[in-house]
Amino acid sequence: MNAETVRERARSLPREPGVYQFRADEVTVYVGKAVDLRDRVHSYADPRSARIRRMVDRADDIEIAVTDTETQALLLEANLIKRHQPRYNVRLKDDKSYPMVQLTDHAAPRIEITRDPNESATVFGPYTDKGRVETVVKALRETYGVRGCSDHKYSGRDRPCLDYEMGLCTAPCTREIGLESYGEDVTVVERFLEGETGILADPLRREMEDAAQDKNFERAANVRDRLESVEAFHGEGGEAVQSVGHERAVDVLGVAIEGEDATVARLRAEDGKLIERDRHRVEAPAPDRETERVSSVLAAFLVQYYAERDLPDALLLPERHGDEEVAGWLETEGVDVRVPGAGREAKLVDLALKNARRNVGGRDECGMLADALGLESAARLEGFDVSHAQGKSAVGSNVTFVDGNAEKADYRRKKLTDQNDDYDNMRALLEWRARRAVEGRDDRPDPDLLVIDGGAGQLEAARDALAEVGWDVPAIALAKAEELVITPDREYSWPSDAPHLHLLQRVRDESHRFAVQYHQTIRDEVKTVLDDVPGVGPETRKQLLGRFGSVENVREASLEDLRSVAGVGEKTAETIKTRL
Repeated sequence: MNAETVRERARSLPREPGVYQFRADEVTVYVGKAVDLRDRVHSYADPRSARIRRMVDRADDIEIAVTDTETQALLLEANLIKRHQPRYNVRLKDDKSYPMVQLTDHAAPRIEITRDPNESATVFGPYTDKGRVETVVKALRETYGVRGCSDHKYSGRDRPCLDYEMGLCTAPCTREIGLESYGEDVTVVERFLEGETGILADPLRREMEDAAQDKNFERAANVRDRLESVEAFHGEGGEAVQSVGHERAVDVLGVAIEGEDATVARLRAEDGKLIERDRHRVEAPAPDRETERVSSVLAAFLVQYYAERDLPDALLLPERHGDEEVAGWLETEGVDVRVPGAGREAKLVDLALKNARRNVGGRDECGMLADALGLESAARLEGFDVSHAQGKSAVGSNVTFVDGNAEKADYRRKKLTDQNDDYDNMRALLEWRARRAVEGRDDRPDPDLLVIDGGAGQLEAARDALAEVGWDVPAIALAKAEELVITPDREYSWPSDAPHLHLLQRVRDESHRFAVQYHQTIRDEVKTVLDDVPGVGPETRKQLLGRFGSVENVREASLEDLRSVAGVGEKTAETIKTRL
């Protein structure tokens, strides 16, 4: 689009607030807000920087949306940037992949780590270190006995499960502990998650000291490691938080930039307690002047992040964001924005900056993969593999990675018709996935790329299925022998240390692991030595394996334990003991 075309388009626009989109080949490449749409769009006839000039040259159309107020334009801009992820805008990555801890809204609440919390649950987080969260949640369960089992496993029990025997749960399901006492333990767990580290750290420290006195040094070292995770869970800055202003909720932001990658770290303090800390990746194209980089990232983050969230009472920033429209919006919403220079508030900003610098400059594997394959995006990948034993117990796996991380909530698996043909099995698996997507029966968004475990034959089978169903999603294969990336047009042999190859390998290996795991489960379900025991049919076998977990545990069970299983009488129990 040349300068005259931009001027001509601008002359037809109203002098009202709104949002404009530069588009190229029906794809939005830039979104902007304006107090006066005509003047703002007209300014692009003479772009201020080479980057914006490239954007205008590429664009072939301009779309506008008029709003009633400048604030509406501000929020509409944020939503459009999130929806279209334009190449030339500062873009905030979605933070949904961060783990959180929830205590469910039950008479006997359970504790669990989740990325998709229930609306009725009490939720803490998000957190950035999943391994540390898992360590802390296990320590909480060992110390206070809060259950982690599903509702299905919890209901209808007449005896405690293995978690009770292992000291991970006090078994409210069978009233080994009363609900009132159990509720008191849950309250203590809530207090820890709200910031009272000593509630868990103190008993762990005593346990470590006792183990050391008993010369059980291995146990003491294990508890010491858990104690370190617990003490680091809420991080530093507590002293500073206790004296943050008079506001109830305060958010503190820190920004670190390297190249076109930025990280914004956010700390949330409520009622003098540091209750949340998270980090967000931001893609930040270089502005006109280097001195504007942090301010432009801050301005974009503030609108995109808080457009769909409650604003705090105050914001502490490392420097001014420099956007008058953003400033007007925050002032209208009653948010006090401060840039502290010294004192306790400055200490909190420094802490946020430290958090941001921990993550900046991370390799953008997804972006590198998209560039290497000529895709618009490779943020959401799905991997596929099949597994069977000479055609028996055939299954397929479908794993999902988002922004380079496994999204296990979006894993799926499929039993396949038994046949000793990897190509037909892959074709059946991809046809199943494609039909569910096309017919709207799969609640997951369409991926950017499908990764097939195998070679050219598996890829051809997968693409046949996609074509037959009419699901237009690009697919590639990754062959194990030489780690060749196979596309419909060519093969790539990338360096072994290429980050985007490592990403594909993780997806491929995870789909393989998930397929083999499911195949082993199906295979074990199909045939066990229990099938040869008189009086043990499929339902009794299922009850036995569900109660004891494995054939080996059934073999070790006493006659009394065997008779406690539904469908197993005294004679059958004796037969099981004799045969096994």
